[in-house]
Amino acid sequence: MKSSFAFAKVLRDPVGAISLMYILLISTVAIFAGFIAPDNTPNANQMHLSIHSKPPGHKSLLLLVPVKNGSIIEEVPITRYTWENEQLIYQAESVGIGYDQSISRANFPADLSRADIEKIFLVERTFLWGTDKFGRDLLSRMLFGSRISLAIGFIAVLISLLVGVFLGGVAGFVGGRTDKIILWFINVIWSIPSLLMVIAITLALGKGFWQVFIAVGLTMWVEVARLVRGQVISIKEQSFVQATKVLGYSDVRIFGKHIFPMLIPSLIVISTANFASAILIESGLSFLGIGAQPPMPSWGGMIKDHFRYMLMGKAYLALIPGAAIMSLVLAFMSLGNSLRDALDIKN
Repeated sequence: MKSSFAFAKVLRDPVGAISLMYILLISTVAIFAGFIAPDNTPNANQMHLSIHSKPPGHKSLLLLVPVKNGSIIEEVPITRYTWENEQLIYQAESVGIGYDQSISRANFPADLSRADIEKIFLVERTFLWGTDKFGRDLLSRMLFGSRISLAIGFIAVLISLLVGVFLGGVAGFVGGRTDKIILWFINVIWSIPSLLMVIAITLALGKGFWQVFIAVGLTMWVEVARLVRGQVISIKEQSFVQATKVLGYSDVRIFGKHIFPMLIPSLIVISTANFASAILIESGLSFLGIGAQPPMPSWGGMIKDHFRYMLMGKAYLALIPGAAIMSLVLAFMSLGNSLRDALDIKN
């Protein structure tokens, strides 16, 4: 009942409700990116170098170059085309002087007429958000990049909860020398800058998708452990916990059924903050070149590829992924604040 009441309070808070809806929207986009992205190739990596860095709304006529069995192997931006005998003559779009090229009628399915070929293999595509420096559809890359940000947040938070709740719970519940040893270890990890530790772990594990997830998760458990330790020390002295000890319940049952449920509201709040932190850390790693590796799209990597374009009149190439990172982090932080107020027993 308490959780449903808190959820209702979040929905009544305009900032919290908008933040929650925005996060759900981005999550839906990430899940169905392969279906809604204009470029649904793996990692939205279809390159058109001749139309690189085009502004939002750019339109290009694309020739889908097939092999004899009719499967598409390449998309070629062209400026014009014509038929000469059994040859399709076209001029590829180029930054310099274009020149005519040809493709044989035999490369297309034999049962198709010229009109059918033009309808199927010549398509006009609008790049709503323009193209990046490699001529890839920026909108598609942004949609696929949302998967990285949400996945890194989810997995990093999950790892931090598993490690933090275990170590913090053991330290607070057992106490004594065990508490001192774990607290010393927590303080040592706490004293190391998070980004520096993530870089060190990433270099040790190697560059890659899962390595970043593990590295970020292994640096975010400290805050969870400190929070859990402090609350467990406070809760275990309350009368209802002392009563369970008198009744002879095991420590595992006492912690799992009587202490842990009281930690959930605080864990929910800190998880939203850690989610936002994980997104920022991953973006920073990708900007440094040790996060998600090309051709996998990452918002931080997109900023790295295009931040120099801010001085070339095409600042949107870096500002769009930057705005996406900022808005998603802001949504999680705002949702965390709303949850904190909703779960506060004083309100």
